[in-house]
Order: sequence, then structure tokens, then C-alpha cells
Amino acid sequence: MNKPITAPGVDYGPEEAAMQAYLREGERRAFALGNRGPLRVTAEGKVHPDILEAYGRCGFYVFEGVLGPEELADIEADIQDIQGRLPSERGSPVDARGRPALGADCAAPTLFWARPLGDPMGGTRAANGRHPVKMFEPKASSDAPQEIVYLILGTLQFSEAHLRLYGHPGLLAVAAAVNGDDFVPFNEAIFIKEPGRGASVAWHQDGVTHWDSPDLDGGTHGFNFMAQLYGCTAANGVWVVPGSHKLGKVDIKAMVSAAGTERLPDAVPILCKPGDVAITNRQTVHGSFANTSPDWRVTLNFGFHRRRSVLGVEAGGVHNARAVYDEARIRERSRVIGYAIDARRRRFPQETPYAYRPQAEAGETWRWDAAAKAGMKDYNLLDLSI
Repeated sequence: MNKPITAPGVDYGPEEAAMQAYLREGERRAFALGNRGPLRVTAEGKVHPDILEAYGRCGFYVFEGVLGPEELADIEADIQDIQGRLPSERGSPVDARGRPALGADCAAPTLFWARPLGDPMGGTRAANGRHPVKMFEPKASSDAPQEIVYLILGTLQFSEAHLRLYGHPGLLAVAAAVNGDDFVPFNEAIFIKEPGRGASVAWHQDGVTHWDSPDLDGGTHGFNFMAQLYGCTAANGVWVVPGSHKLGKVDIKAMVSAAGTERLPDAVPILCKPGDVAITNRQTVHGSFANTSPDWRVTLNFGFHRRRSVLGVEAGGVHNARAVYDEARIRERSRVIGYAIDARRRRFPQETPYAYRPQAEAGETWRWDAAAKAGMKDYNLLDLSI
């Protein structure tokens, strides 16, 4: 990491030298953790125990080379289409070409806006106040727009490439190995970190409902997969405090105060090449800095829970309205797994499709067709947020 962290026209200020040193040191420590490699399985077809050990120890793991050039090209085409269909400005019903804007007719939350290089969540009560400290906000270039879209939710309704990725047999096998064969969905999203403009995500732990539960352990609030279209660096990627998923609810404000800076000394970056997929425990302390770098980061997120963490639980209220998650709601939200498996089977017939146990035992067959696609509108109103 010898190149400057700032894109042309961006002013990081007097902290740039310290930030560059922090990025280099974090990168060194990240590669020393021993929590990266290909998605390996045993002779019995199970996820290799070394992977599960490293994930359990660190709270994240990088699966290298999961997605090939063909799939990455599909994803890139969908991302370019999505960006072209974004509203011309916040609240606009049309895109820059006057067409109906992406998400304009959705009832569920879809688009999240921020000032370029800003921190829209830190130090606010948003998302149940789980981002207690505001991140440093560098000065963007003079030609930057007033606002950018940095996060899109409910993305399986906007991208068939994301839906097919969701049905990846190897990744679903990892979900089963971590959360049990009866794992259930959480939500799906795309993070866009534009060079010199991408917003930060302040330090936080995901999860709302189970922190005081006597059954709380290091996996109670589930995990997210993070598939990387262009890769991610120390300058534009997510940072994690290794092992923090086992600490329960952490006082992040105290951590930052003790460090004297939001550059937490124990954190490391998730470092990926194009096509790598990271798995990150939602209970880790994690966040990302404003993307002052000249490199894009486009991350396709999709998460899963243990069924027992969700069934009969009142919604956390971050991604949807409050409700109690019963079997009917879980079954309806899980239909996207069946759709994704079928959509992937059609696009990649050389793969052996994943068999999702709850649907197989129920004799359910979910086909990805025009009717299924139309029925995906606002599917994320049923997100299982805990």
C-alpha cells in the first residue's frame, strides 16, 4: 500500500500520513490471521473444519476465487444497469434519462443516501443507535454531487445476477455448516463505495434482539456474505475487530475514547480480490472509512440466521416493521432461496444445485419464471431482522 489513499481532488487533511500508516499496518496484520483461502471441503463434502475454526476464532473469513469471470461479468452488467436507473436526486421518481427510477414504486426501504465521503449514521439514533461514534469526514472534490446512493436494499428484485449468486451451492453449504441445515434468510444489499465519494459506515455491531438473552453466543445474530465485484482494499473495505463477536455487546464509544481516534488499533481490513467472498459475523465490531481512494468497491451482501434465533422472535425493527416471526413468515421469506437455486441452475447447469433441507423435506419446488420475478416486488418487507 505505497500509493496515496486519496483520489484526485479529495482533501483528507493533516491526518493523511497517520491514516496511510494505519492502513499499511492493518493490512499486515490482516494477512497474518490465517483466515483466508479457497472454499475447501472434506472427502465427505463438508466445509473443511479449518475454515470453521478460523471463522469462529476471527469472526470473519475470506473465501478466495469463488466467482469466475463469467459470473463477475453478469454482476457488473447488472450493477451498471442499477446505477443508470437510480433517481436523479433524492426523492425523484425518475432517473437521469427521465425513466421511472429504481425503487421509486417500492413500499419497502431500498435506497440510502449520504453526502460524498460523509458518515450518515455515526453519532445518530438511526438503526437503533448502534453507530455511536461519528467517523472522520474528509472533504470531497469540488465537482462531487450533493448526495450519493451508498446502499441499496432488497436487491434480489433488481438483479438476477445477485439472485443467482444467492443460490451458490458452495456458499449455501457454508451457511448450513455455520447456522445448521435449517438456516433462514436475513436480508440482501449492495454497498457502493465510489472512488473519492463513498460514504463511511461508523463502527457498530449488528443485531438488536438477543444481546440480553441467556442463550447468547458468538453466532446468535447470524452472518453476512460479502461478494466483491472489484475487490476491496484497506482504504475502501470493511474493517473488523477480530474476535469481538464473542464479547457480547461492546461499548464502542469507550473503545474509540480509549484509542483517542476512530482508527481502532485492534481492527483489521477485509482484503479481497475480484470474485472473493467474505463471511462476516454480524456481532463483530466492524465499520468502514470514507472511500478517499481511487478504487471502486461494489459489495453484494446477503445474510443468514439460525432458525432458532428467529422463530417466535419479535422483529428487530431495523429492516422492517415490528412483527413476530412465525413459521409461515419464515417459509414465505425463504422462497427466495428456492428461486435462487433454480435461477442459478439455469445459468450454470454444470454445477450441482444446492438442496435446501426445509424445502426438500416439505416437497416444495420453487421455479424462477416471469411470475416469480413479478412476485419479488417488495419481498424485503419480510426480511428477518434480529
